[in-house]
Amino acid sequence: MASLGPAAMVLSGCSATGTSAPASSGSGSAPAGKVTLTYWGWAPNMAKVVAIWNKENPNIQVNFSQAGGATDLPAKLLTAGRAGNGPDVAQAEYQTLPSLVVGGIVKDITSEVKSFKGEFTPATWGSTTLGGSVYGVPQDVGPMMMFYRSDLFKKYGIAIPKTWADYAADAKKLHGAHPNVFLGTLPQDGGTFTGLVQQAGGNWWSTDGTKWTVGIDSPASTGVASYWQQLAATGALYTQPFLTPEWNKDVAAGNILTWSAGVWAPGVIDGVAAGTTGKWAAAPLPQWTAGDAQVGLMGGSSVFITKSSKHQAQAAQFLEWLNGSKEGSGDLASISNIYPASIAGQSALATAKVPALMSAQPNFYTVAAKVAANTATVTWGPDVQTAFAAFSDQLQAVQASGGSMAGALSTVQSLTVADMTKSGFTVQK
Repeated sequence: MASLGPAAMVLSGCSATGTSAPASSGSGSAPAGKVTLTYWGWAPNMAKVVAIWNKENPNIQVNFSQAGGATDLPAKLLTAGRAGNGPDVAQAEYQTLPSLVVGGIVKDITSEVKSFKGEFTPATWGSTTLGGSVYGVPQDVGPMMMFYRSDLFKKYGIAIPKTWADYAADAKKLHGAHPNVFLGTLPQDGGTFTGLVQQAGGNWWSTDGTKWTVGIDSPASTGVASYWQQLAATGALYTQPFLTPEWNKDVAAGNILTWSAGVWAPGVIDGVAAGTTGKWAAAPLPQWTAGDAQVGLMGGSSVFITKSSKHQAQAAQFLEWLNGSKEGSGDLASISNIYPASIAGQSALATAKVPALMSAQPNFYTVAAKVAANTATVTWGPDVQTAFAAFSDQLQAVQASGGSMAGALSTVQSLTVADMTKSGFTVQK
């Protein structure tokens, strides 16, 4: 599990006081007196989910506010928290949660949520666990899968690749026979790349007590980089970034046959290539080693309780229902259209209607649940966005001027270590 640096060690001694009774079932008896919780997030249709809770729990009412998106909400939370007028609970992507903890916004809720820890896989629970303490409840997850044009796989005689070696061989064979067609795309964003590194057994950040290690140029990371650069050098990969107008056009035209992304991808593909609805399927990612099943996470978020909340026990009850119960996480799936983090929520989707894009694969959610059970445990650092931005910049420089992706990772490593050191963290050499 992750552990935070010196700044967090100082913060841990000045937590806001508040009620910290263990959470009980959301549908059970509420504490005497009516309270109203404020909830900031961005999940679609969340107000409808909250309305179900409010109907069943008249003494613990929740006001949901779509206060910002995943990118801008953390800054708003930091500003509001320092001014003393933040919400009771809020949503945060897993990779931004550590920075909010360091910023003094997030309450340690280890005791409040321990009763429903078993509703999540150890890897998912680990995404909100820092230094042995729990700072949020997982809400949704994005286990990586390979989305592919099943009709075109059949047309070109391609079997679902079991390993990345198989994938490379198929990519070269396909492009050699059909020069305008590509099996897949060179990953150029930090989210995709780190997910592939996680699958290979690496993490860009790890900790030992209060000391951080940055592994951006670790063997696992540079090995993944070398694989993709060598495959791209053959001409067999599409080299425009994901979701550019060019990429969207070629996906719609059937010139790009796969996209390795989080389980949320069907909605995105349907938005950029609507004419391909019903022609896609999903499979587990190819593996670096034959027979393995591990995959990385690409996206996902948690909901946490703020230190400034005056109703922390009631907030914990709400989070148990929202993310830890079959009812709440089922509502997240059916109403908010997000892939729930809880095991029960994922199982409940087995009989649900699949996304329109995946209509030719009625067992899509069953496949997704099996993949989600094998996600890697991830440690995120306090400066993820700095590292991701540096990664994109350095990769663009490599593509423009030459050089190696492995060398670019060494530069990203140096920039990230310098940023963390400047912020007061102890980084091991």
